[in-house]
Amino acid sequence: MTDPRSPVIDDVEHHRFLHREAGNDAQLVYRVNGSRLILAHTEVPEALRGRGIAGRLVRAAVERAAAKGETVVPWCPYARKWLEDHPDDAARIAIDWRNLPQALPPDRPVGLSEER
Repeated sequence: MTDPRSPVIDDVEHHRFLHREAGNDAQLVYRVNGSRLILAHTEVPEALRGRGIAGRLVRAAVERAAAKGETVVPWCPYARKWLEDHPDDAARIAIDWRNLPQALPPDRPVGLSEER
């Protein structure tokens, strides 16, 4: 299991939740659109896999969304599955299950709707 003393950091400048260990970075990349926290992509290096780190990254996103009153939009397949598999965590936040990723330029606002 991963070391609980290794924190997951909300790296706001780079729009990602980050777990750094032994020279390896695991991350959950996100975008913010108003009060929506769009979970775009989870990436865990081979050296860190199988230890629950990806789940800790998604849990950090849930914590942030709960604290800030944000709606989570799980575009990332891993994040979507994790939220489905952890209904107690998912119940703490608003989740927009309906909107899937669109191929948009990074500077164009993303139109999202239909919260749960």
